[in-house]
Amino acid sequence: MLSKHLLFSFLFFHLIASAQKPANSDKFAHTFSIVAQDPVTGDMAVGVQSHWFSVGTSVPWGKSGVGVVATQSFVNERYGYAGLQLMEQGLSAEQALERLKEEDEGLAFRQVAMLSKDGSIAAFTGEKCVEAALHLVEDNYSIQANMMEDEDVVYAMRDAFEENSNLQLAERVIAAMKAAQASGGDIRGKQSSALIVVGKDAPEQPWLDKKIDLRVDDHRAPIEELSRLLNIHRAYEFMTAGDVAMENKNPKAALEAYEKAETLLSTNEEIKFWKAVALVNSDQVNKSIPIFERLFMNDKRWQRLLGRLPASELISIDKSALDYLLNL
Repeated sequence: MLSKHLLFSFLFFHLIASAQKPANSDKFAHTFSIVAQDPVTGDMAVGVQSHWFSVGTSVPWGKSGVGVVATQSFVNERYGYAGLQLMEQGLSAEQALERLKEEDEGLAFRQVAMLSKDGSIAAFTGEKCVEAALHLVEDNYSIQANMMEDEDVVYAMRDAFEENSNLQLAERVIAAMKAAQASGGDIRGKQSSALIVVGKDAPEQPWLDKKIDLRVDDHRAPIEELSRLLNIHRAYEFMTAGDVAMENKNPKAALEAYEKAETLLSTNEEIKFWKAVALVNSDQVNKSIPIFERLFMNDKRWQRLLGRLPASELISIDKSALDYLLNL
């Protein structure tokens, strides 16, 4: 049984903790974020960074064919979940946000941005969000931030997003986030970041809903790490294209895809291995030999894997040539 002193202490600190969080708040996420739509492809994105663990599990929401949401400050995740539902039912971003604001007892503590596939955008910053707190709604995007070093963070983010219109949407969002951090960012520092991208149209397979879904839960330089992961993601998009080409018995297309992946990740052994396999399948065994030699020298498991591919019809090679490679 707890002593009276321990029981009093428990109740005291529980009441203080409860008083710090408004109604319907599950998490703190004082942060900066951007919701944006590519005017050409219609793709929609959310990028976010915070000095809070695993910001990607609460702030960014998105669904292909519907829209995206960023809910932050004292997070009410209902804005994400229900906001997407309302936009899917045909409400604009403005209508969905107004509907949810009317039902929120902790409205003064919220910061929310919504963007629907039709291009409508709405944002809100409650009067009790920690300064510096503001949002900017522009053509095709909205930037919102609270607990920043100063208001320059938001304007630096806007300038960078505008200046990098030549980039793909995900890379453009990353550029804006880097500018925000360089301008001061969260007054507490940095810890986690996240990036999601969804399409304007719903995919035929619902499990392919998110085109990009990357999170950095705890890192000294979360945006830089997020940028590194995005580069890997791009490389593996080419890897996937190469794999599909291999399945379709098109080694030339596979080789082209693997070479593009290698350009992005020049030291990745997985990419080198499948590039060499594609060379073999393109009747260029001689060009594959130096690649296989370096791989096998570093790790013999690649050699053992090579020996398993004929049974799965992933490599087309005569026995003598395969034996040669397996004895390098």
